[in-house]
Amino acid sequence: MKKQLFVAATVILFATSCRKETTSGEAIITEAELTKPVAPASQKYIADTLVSNINWIGTKPTGSHSGTIKLKDGVFFIKDNELESGKFTIDMNSITVTDPKEDKNRTNLENHLKGLGDKTNEDHFFNVTKYPIGIFEITNIAKTNNQTLIEGNLTIKEITKNITFPAFVSVNDSTVILNSESFKINRTLWNINYNSKSAIENLGDQYIDDNIELKVSVTAKRNIK
Repeated sequence: MKKQLFVAATVILFATSCRKETTSGEAIITEAELTKPVAPASQKYIADTLVSNINWIGTKPTGSHSGTIKLKDGVFFIKDNELESGKFTIDMNSITVTDPKEDKNRTNLENHLKGLGDKTNEDHFFNVTKYPIGIFEITNIAKTNNQTLIEGNLTIKEITKNITFPAFVSVNDSTVILNSESFKINRTLWNINYNSKSAIENLGDQYIDDNIELKVSVTAKRNIK
């Protein structure tokens, strides 16, 4: 079991059987852990997939690209006005690019990220034809001051790693809102190796940084059925 959890301007430690440090902005990443069970008498809140999304930024020596990914579905479980657990399906086919580009260039980049057309290849980013969904399932929740630290198993391309990131969570009788701080994950841990200089030799300045910056925003409505 991990954890020293997140390091921002100040180092915050949580006592567990093992402690780790990370640089500012990076999520803790470990092997997959047991998922958090649904607490008895908890209330279900269903993610609003029209407004929920994951913002991403990828960088390289010559610049950066940004975009969004939508959720296919998702659910939070709340007990005594506290977030207890949750699970979300990420729609990898929904990857969009939000750079101020011409439509053709934007579409070409989106297809490249998805691994479509002549870019179809195991090494080309997400290969959505073979891996159309990702999954994030909460394994633990910890609080410090007014911040919540979310731990969960993230599965992409059928590889599962546990990540920890900071978020602000608001709960009321009708709505749950989770807004994470920006955090980074190393994409190569999920076999996303395209133009990674840690996976491919002699790229020169044509490499793409291994770290992807993410920001998660999820709004869920109470299930009253």
